[in-house]
Amino acid sequence: MDNELRRISKPIEKELSEFREHFTLAIKSKVALVDLIGKYILRQKGKKIRPILVLLSAKLCGEINPRTYVAATLVELLHTATLIHDDVVDDAKTRRGLASINAVWKNKIAVLMGDFLLSRGLLIALENDECGFLKITSRAVKRMSEGELLQIQKSRKFDVSEEVYFKIISDKTASLISTCCELGAASSSSASREVTLLREYGENLGIAFQLRDDILDYVGKKKIMGKASGSDLKEKKFTLPLIHAISNSSKKESREIISLLKNGSDKKSKTIVYDFIKAHRGIEYSIEKTVQYCNKAKSKIAAFNDSDIKLTLMQFTDFIAERVN
Repeated sequence: MDNELRRISKPIEKELSEFREHFTLAIKSKVALVDLIGKYILRQKGKKIRPILVLLSAKLCGEINPRTYVAATLVELLHTATLIHDDVVDDAKTRRGLASINAVWKNKIAVLMGDFLLSRGLLIALENDECGFLKITSRAVKRMSEGELLQIQKSRKFDVSEEVYFKIISDKTASLISTCCELGAASSSSASREVTLLREYGENLGIAFQLRDDILDYVGKKKIMGKASGSDLKEKKFTLPLIHAISNSSKKESREIISLLKNGSDKKSKTIVYDFIKAHRGIEYSIEKTVQYCNKAKSKIAAFNDSDIKLTLMQFTDFIAERVN
């Protein structure tokens, strides 16, 4: 885990360890192949940003309790399932420094494993009579699917506006992070105002998270990102640095860039596009937007009583804005 993230999550270190036990138990299976892949997933150590947010949100609004662990396990199962399915769709070969599930066991098994994890999440919610959690999470799954499909639709037509871009990242990324914060708050508080504020905190944080991810595609390195820089260009994804540059250039220049994106993904083409984005302040503009959304997120929890947990959530927001992987 990133040293900064480890420092930030220190106030919930014990609870995070307990969550890991819940998650490990949740992916066990009597079917040997499923259990083998489950153990492999546990080796792919992620940052656990989503369960951390569930736990912190619960503690901000009250106390972490058994319902909180149900919520954290539910969202991490869902998140892991979507990552496995995404790797199949993207034909990704690695995940978190290890070979991806589809690279080791092929697509069919990877898809079925993703389905298994999704169903485990649903069952855990139902077995604990948490239909409210299931309703919140189902809305997130719907938004995530719609966001991905809208991105594919718009990218094919090369007509992604800034407004559409924010709609896409709100649905495909912010929806789940918002759900983490909402579930955490709902697990420890019955105050609808608190739950709403945490949901809105998560929504803004999630948008900032995706903005930073898109910036890192231009400035990150394969070693720290776990993917090659420029992969968004190769996949013809329209992210904010590119959208801003296109909307602030001449029609002739933007047409030439779009033509390059349509027809080439070689090193020379990427360099031209990078230089174009740099010349039109695409990255600087995206950084400014990231800071704006981080500040919006902070404003949503400003009214809560001062505490170590509130400070931690504020620091978490800064971590999202400045992360390098």
